[in-house]
Amino acid sequence: MDCLTRETLGLDDGMDGLSCPCEVARDLARKTDHILKNHSGIGVKALKLEICDFPLFNTSCDLDRWLHIAVKPGIEELDLQLIVSHAALCREKSHAALCRKISQKSHATVYNFPCSLLDGSGKSIQQLYLNNCALRPTIPSLLQQLSHLVVEECRNLEVIKSKAPHLYSFGYRGTLVRLSLGDSLQNLYIDASDQDVVHHACADLLDVVPNLEALEISSYYPMDTLVVPGKFLHLQRLCIGLFTPDYDYLSLVSLLDACPSLETFVLSVEPDRVRQESVLGKSSHNLIQMPGHMHRNIKDVHIIGFCSANSMVELTCHILENVKSLEYLTLSTSGDDEILCSKSENGICLRMNKYMRMEARKALLAVERHILGKVPSTVELEVVKPCSRCNTL
Repeated sequence: MDCLTRETLGLDDGMDGLSCPCEVARDLARKTDHILKNHSGIGVKALKLEICDFPLFNTSCDLDRWLHIAVKPGIEELDLQLIVSHAALCREKSHAALCRKISQKSHATVYNFPCSLLDGSGKSIQQLYLNNCALRPTIPSLLQQLSHLVVEECRNLEVIKSKAPHLYSFGYRGTLVRLSLGDSLQNLYIDASDQDVVHHACADLLDVVPNLEALEISSYYPMDTLVVPGKFLHLQRLCIGLFTPDYDYLSLVSLLDACPSLETFVLSVEPDRVRQESVLGKSSHNLIQMPGHMHRNIKDVHIIGFCSANSMVELTCHILENVKSLEYLTLSTSGDDEILCSKSENGICLRMNKYMRMEARKALLAVERHILGKVPSTVELEVVKPCSRCNTL
């Protein structure tokens, strides 16, 4: 598969201060247009358009033309990412007016994705990724091969309806909308940071995706009291990202109860956002318990951003005492396990601020005082500490 990059298009030196940004954008648009116009579209398996920093790319005419050229029977993947940016003003007075016009246009222009493409030429698409478009999509039943669909930050949405019979995975980021995805869906990811996705999942998804096997949700504003009206009978993997300061993590027990087939549970929080009373200084006898809840299939639990907050420790103790099938428990005291010096390109961990380092110390004390004594011999406990080289406690 050919990839058109800044280097292959001869634009590596285009933004060194010698060229007008709008001229570079127009030149890139012309080159891309020339390449696609001279391509029949036949044999194209994947089209990926990531458009940013070049406001001239935001013209609907260009995008419509490119899509209609490339989306032909046989295409398997369509990836369209429109990243809104601000055009820099040109240093040359002769181009300044044009740059201002482009910058103003980039604010106002919203690309309307031609959903009609999916009714005919695009019926062979297996993976569809749309970012920052305007659309009112009903995914037609003609898309017999569609298995993966991602919709992020798209506008004018009220409902996303899929009639594709083999849709397996759906990812969504943006304001919550009504979903109608069919019985075939097994993997679902929702990120609506300014809304209560946790309660939306509990209240609305049971009927929408009855055969779900993996669910990942992120929310900044969940409420404390969870009421789950039914059960996710087939759910095996549950990942929850919570970023509110005073959330009652122990309330997640009711959600675990609603997932009788659950095997993997991942909870991710940002410890520097947590504002709760610390468990340190409390006796284990004063921790809240929720007896009568037995989770029979959970094998692996991973808490990212583990801290000393009361409800966090109470949830961990509850899992140790009531999940008899548990095999692995991982408690990470940093906010993100993936940003470590052993994995990063520059060999440096993500820097932890003073508050995060202090909370990590408290979290390790909480593990020592309240967790270690409850770990059965059948459970492998891993406590991930901050890197001693990059983030000294």
